[in-house]
Amino acid sequence: MVDFATIFDRTPVMAILRGYTADRSVELARTAWDLGIACVEVPVQSPEAVESLAAVVEAAAGRDVVIGAGTVTTSERVARSLAAGAQFTVAPGFDAAVAAESEAAGLPHLPGVATPSEVGAAMAHGYTWLKAFPASLLTPAWLAAIAGPFPQARLVCTGGIDSHNARAFLDAGARGVAVGSALESPEQLPALATLVGRGAGR
Repeated sequence: MVDFATIFDRTPVMAILRGYTADRSVELARTAWDLGIACVEVPVQSPEAVESLAAVVEAAAGRDVVIGAGTVTTSERVARSLAAGAQFTVAPGFDAAVAAESEAAGLPHLPGVATPSEVGAAMAHGYTWLKAFPASLLTPAWLAAIAGPFPQARLVCTGGIDSHNARAFLDAGARGVAVGSALESPEQLPALATLVGRGAGR
């Protein structure tokens, strides 16, 4: 079973492939893997997106990588993610029932939070690995503020992250950051590769 600590200790960067065709999702996943990004999330907000997830899972066969499903906000999406071969699930917010269903299906869940109340609620249900979303609006200063009352929280920042601002979030205490469209920007790829290298020996 996927362990978030193992994933983000290996590399602090995750790729999110939202809204792409199956073929394009596979292309971008391979770009991520070539950079050393071993964790890829494919949001499953539509039937076409589930097909993209399944295609990435198939392309990942034989690689030492993990593939998750994002935007998992309903029981139906948990089931679809499992059937498509996802190894974990991610949500933009915290729904205790959906999180429990995902865990029961053998899919570790990364719930989204944006306020101290949401952090507290998720942690009260046993979740210490959390998705800070939308990170670009929360800012790195938010991470530092949250660390005071919730030192056990392990935050993965997503939403508006690219090679230009990712390091600020990591330096502020994020255990991981997620990038999407940055993978389509050739000038950002070298910087992303440098960020990936931060994971070694952390």
